[in-house]
Amino acid sequence: MKNIDEALKKSKKVHFIGIGGAGMCPVAEILLSLGYSVTGSDNNDTETFRRVEKEGARVFLGQVKENIAEDVDLVIYTNAILDGNEELEYAKQNFPTFERAEALGALSRIFSNCIGVCGTHGKTTVTSMTTQILLEAGLDPSAVIGGKLPAIDAYGRYGKSQNFVCESCEFNNTFLHMNADMAVVLNIDEDHLDFFKNLENIKKSFRKFCENTTKTIIYNGDDENTVDTLKGIEGKRLISFGKSDGCDWQAKNINVPGGFHSDYDAYHNGEFITHIEISVPGSHNILNSLAAFAAGYESGADIESIRKALKEFKGAGRRFELKGTYRGVTIVDDYAHHPKEIEVTLNAAMKMGYKRVWAVHQPFTFSRTAKLLDDFARVLQIADKCVVSEIMGSREVNTIGIKATDLSNKIPDCIQIDKLSDIADYLAEHCEDGDMVITLGCGDVYKVSRMLVEKLK
Repeated sequence: MKNIDEALKKSKKVHFIGIGGAGMCPVAEILLSLGYSVTGSDNNDTETFRRVEKEGARVFLGQVKENIAEDVDLVIYTNAILDGNEELEYAKQNFPTFERAEALGALSRIFSNCIGVCGTHGKTTVTSMTTQILLEAGLDPSAVIGGKLPAIDAYGRYGKSQNFVCESCEFNNTFLHMNADMAVVLNIDEDHLDFFKNLENIKKSFRKFCENTTKTIIYNGDDENTVDTLKGIEGKRLISFGKSDGCDWQAKNINVPGGFHSDYDAYHNGEFITHIEISVPGSHNILNSLAAFAAGYESGADIESIRKALKEFKGAGRRFELKGTYRGVTIVDDYAHHPKEIEVTLNAAMKMGYKRVWAVHQPFTFSRTAKLLDDFARVLQIADKCVVSEIMGSREVNTIGIKATDLSNKIPDCIQIDKLSDIADYLAEHCEDGDMVITLGCGDVYKVSRMLVEKLK
């Protein structure tokens, strides 16, 4: 069976290869809730791996072909699995086998209000905010989120309504497997250039995602690339949000005093709707919350529930996530891995009144580091102090010959330390009462924040 929709309809038993992954776990949970029998394997014994086991999946640690029972109808795998994986090779030879993005695409077509949140930056935050709004409004959404939402203590959930909030990632054109009913387009920027090569290709993919959307497109009217990408799209309701006049949803009288709180007035078609307070730092979260406001409102959430949910939302996992204050040192972890994300995150941190802000950055992929080297160097200088680890190559081989010192040498007084454990040792020795340390990156740099907490405790 080549069609995932058809395969899911005919299946009762589904096996996941990489079931503990943050993107895989919620998909498995939704299928469990829909009545499927689920098994799965992973090489890492993680919290999500054990969570899906508690939900009713039979799980295996380690990946061998014996994990797949003979009566399995369908196999779903994560694209993080490397070529030559014994379990995946066996699955492809013997069972209908689909990548996680294809399964997510099929789920998007099951619900009548699938909200696909896309954009180069802010997807996880807006997906989380929108989910929390719909929960607060009693609209019982299903959700697949790229970070843990504290309100549900999970990366996703299954609800009994037709509302499905889904983080829709552009990497490798993953989101083109989906058919959202409502697209939320936050911004379009140069990223994943190892795959897309240039901005024009990125814009083409976002346009295709919007063309695949069935009803409504909510988009950032302040973002030039987004506005340009959507020109001439027909047959959909187009709703803009932004700070500028002319946007359908507009944030006015904005107050970003620093710290973890900001507020503004929300206007719709020129009319005042309500005053909004948010509990996450940075001016970028004004637009994030306004996008979630619009998506929630269009999905039937009442204004009071939207207002309350946005005030109570304290962030998603690894999005300016406060790890605590120990010996006077405040430790924060953030997923920012693109210059624009690092810029807004560090600008927010610098306004919070700390004695010194330490940026601890792990460059991710050789191609991104090389292509955006000068931009990374520029934004990392926003912090008072900067520490750069070795480059995490992930899926790439370093054919460029780029090194972490190529970045650190462009940043005045930057400290370059390869190993994460050595960085934690250095910080424990040099941080002072009143400092903030913020770890930045989408790899495993979060381990520095955890190690530093243990050392300072």
